[in-house]
Amino acid sequence: MVAPTAQDARDTCLEGESGLIAVLPKECVETYNRSLGELVLWNGSRFKTYSASEPERLRGPQHHRAWCDEVAAWPEPDTWDQLLFGMRLGDNPQVVATTTPKPTPLIRAIIKTPGAMVTRGSTFDNAANLPEGTINRLRERFEGTRLGRQELFAELLEDVQGALWTAAEIDEHRVRGAPDLQRIVVAVDPSGTAGGGGGDDIGIIVAGKAIDGRYYLLEDASCNLSPDGWARRVAQAYERWNADRVVAERNFGGAMVESVMRTANKDLPVKLVTASRGKIARAEPVAALYEQGKVSHVGEFHELEDQLCAMTPGGYVGEGSPDRADALVWALSELQGSGYTYDLARAL
Repeated sequence: MVAPTAQDARDTCLEGESGLIAVLPKECVETYNRSLGELVLWNGSRFKTYSASEPERLRGPQHHRAWCDEVAAWPEPDTWDQLLFGMRLGDNPQVVATTTPKPTPLIRAIIKTPGAMVTRGSTFDNAANLPEGTINRLRERFEGTRLGRQELFAELLEDVQGALWTAAEIDEHRVRGAPDLQRIVVAVDPSGTAGGGGGDDIGIIVAGKAIDGRYYLLEDASCNLSPDGWARRVAQAYERWNADRVVAERNFGGAMVESVMRTANKDLPVKLVTASRGKIARAEPVAALYEQGKVSHVGEFHELEDQLCAMTPGGYVGEGSPDRADALVWALSELQGSGYTYDLARAL
């Protein structure tokens, strides 16, 4: 049994309300070692838990069957490959994957596997086991939205027709590491939120430009924190990547934005930029770089990529604000040297 974390495997797959221990007849359970995450049945069948964040632990063990839970949330997609190497016991090793169908590269690859069988069920199919108030709130908040189609109705949402970015385009140029970079910037898209989970996130993106002119997305450090919290996060990203500039949108209070970042690190070279054009107009030149194959994502950035693939010429069709996408646009625009209007720019 493989879940996003060892705690998930234990608390959900084994001990959860619908976990194995709850659904198996008590007389079938021989022993359960909680510290080892191991369940043994009366007939000798043995269940062992693994964390998807530790793919190397699946090197060596062999199995007849595997249950992979919430695959779309696995932090290390390589875990899937390591698991498959060990599926070699018995005449017909099989894997069942249970997950929200987010359109990640791994989920799309699994669905396209020859012989794969796909079963879908909606949240409302399980209404008899959920509080009526919960069902009503979910329906009121999410029914009819793209997020609701994915989370409630188990739809695998492919690219939005006419979107400025496509998943296939991003996947094609994805890499595991970046070459030596001549410039690295941290871009910030502030919001009016006070943090603590309310309001929009603060988009924080780290990107670089290589000597050959290619661009690399290095990190998505976006968060939902107080101004002091996100400013420290920006300063940490700047130091971690040895960046040469922080670019921040000033529309949510330029003086405040600069002040909180200077409080976190008084030596930050901050450049404040003004969004004098709409989101889509700013995004189109950056989307063109992707279309030309000049941008690579170093790893996977699911939330950011979801936002990019929901940007259309007619506007953003995703949920909430495209905070991560906005920060990415600022980062690549700075690296590209795009000539947007800067009302206030400082590089100290």
